[in-house]
Amino acid sequence: MSTVAKQTRQLTLGEMQSPLAAIPEKSVEHGEVFTRRWVVDLILDLAGYTPDRDLAELLAVEPACGTGAFLASMAARLSASCRKHDRPLLDAKRAVRAFDLLTPNALASRRLAQDVFVDDGWPPAEAREVATSWVRQGDYLLDAHVDDGVDLVVGNPPYVRLEDVPADRMAAYRAACPTMTGRSDLYVGFFERGLRSLRQGGVLAFICADRWMRNQYGRQLRELISARYSLDVTVTMHDVDAFEEQVSAYPAITVIRRAPQSAAVVADTRRAFGSQDAPELLEWIANPESVPWADDRYEIARLPHWFSGGHSWPTGSPSRLALIEDLNECFPPLEDAETGTRVGIGVATGADSVFITTGADVEPRRLLPLSMVRDTTSGTLEWSGHYLVNPWGADGQLVDLDALPRLRAYYERHAAALKRRHVAGKRPAHWYRTIDKVDHSLVARPKLLFPDMKSEIHPVLDEGNFYPHHNLYYIVSDAWDLRVLGGLLLSRVAQAFVEAYAVRMRGGTLRFQAQYLRRIRVPRPETISPAAQAALAAAFDQRDTRAATEVALRVYGIEESGDLIDGRAGVRGGSS
Repeated sequence: MSTVAKQTRQLTLGEMQSPLAAIPEKSVEHGEVFTRRWVVDLILDLAGYTPDRDLAELLAVEPACGTGAFLASMAARLSASCRKHDRPLLDAKRAVRAFDLLTPNALASRRLAQDVFVDDGWPPAEAREVATSWVRQGDYLLDAHVDDGVDLVVGNPPYVRLEDVPADRMAAYRAACPTMTGRSDLYVGFFERGLRSLRQGGVLAFICADRWMRNQYGRQLRELISARYSLDVTVTMHDVDAFEEQVSAYPAITVIRRAPQSAAVVADTRRAFGSQDAPELLEWIANPESVPWADDRYEIARLPHWFSGGHSWPTGSPSRLALIEDLNECFPPLEDAETGTRVGIGVATGADSVFITTGADVEPRRLLPLSMVRDTTSGTLEWSGHYLVNPWGADGQLVDLDALPRLRAYYERHAAALKRRHVAGKRPAHWYRTIDKVDHSLVARPKLLFPDMKSEIHPVLDEGNFYPHHNLYYIVSDAWDLRVLGGLLLSRVAQAFVEAYAVRMRGGTLRFQAQYLRRIRVPRPETISPAAQAALAAAFDQRDTRAATEVALRVYGIEESGDLIDGRAGVRGGSS
């Protein structure tokens, strides 16, 4: 069981060493990104916080209320609900809990909520009493007054940089919110504390940067959600003017329920999306029979369930995500013990200028032919004549330098550089080792090679002559004809998987690392007809991505092949 899947008691401010250094007000103010009213209303509607419900009976929490963007709308809805359900306003004194670090913000939020009530005709004294009871100046992540059994947590968590948080306060945050690992942003803690406070069936609805869904620092938060919650809705709003000021926050609305995972709605809005489109979006989500839709304002689809686990969740258009989810359901992963298919990475040395050569003066058997990224450029492996000056014996142990005088002399000429490496410092007697051991059995095995950085997937066959360098990933298999598998992996279907999961660098370059290659799903080799196998192998030999994609679509059973690149294809079940 993961760390976050276990019950973790949250520490309160009183249990920490006190007083904690405050986050500088300038940093808090810099982290305030105020949400437009129509976006607030969309979030509250998605969360089910609507006047037709008896909102005075619910407990809603706004963990970072700022100057009241969410509270104003919540006050208006609660006022309407009280009138609809024939309740006095004072019944709502405990219906909302709001927090903010800054005293001026807490005061402004109280005044705003009070004004909403007075403008709606409630007595000023009652309006003041309810508004005052709602808003508390305090740190939501550490405050002892955060309730359990909450019906709704809603808002826009602060965008405060990690380096702006004093060390003692950050330590307290990490103790209270164990999902805040690595270079986590503060909003991860807001997600965790909000989720843990929910009653069964309660809902958290935030607008926030969506990087936690993919970055390493969001891993434990993803594990927590997968273990206990249902991600019901995500609405990506990267290009929408959702805030009062222009910010580069990559925001998304995320609605998460404390319940087993069920169907998930995924929407991706365009720049033209605005307040006029929100009712249509809500109507689509409310209708379980809605079919996928896309136009110049937004695209939307319903997945049978959301992606699980702590690994990065895929990104892409709703229909692309639906395709990836269908393929995940229908086919096994590329790395598979049943077929003996394994993904690995070439040898890292820590000192390439010493270990990699085109002709070092050492014993010939110590030169291991090495494949490099440059050797794969054409799509056919063209060896550039590089070798690894290999310190490893066939038994997996370091060789005895006393038995290899030329190798010893070579390493000793470069001893200063080799001994500076971290790996040498850990074991000084093994100062001449490479970071990775060499698996000599890999040399003679046929393998597909993949350059680490490329805009498109680029499998290249090594028929069993070389050992890969660290910038190359490789695939070996006991069951696959690697030319057939190479054809599948040359296709746009394999590219779609990598695009969904991998980190994209500037200029559109993707990282084809082992963790992303392992996310590719493939059919069982025995289910592919001889004709399809021959066509895939031919496409691989000819480096014909289009032909490989056409065959792969049939093998995967993907309909509407012309739309695959746009992600609008659907799966009908495998076919060869």
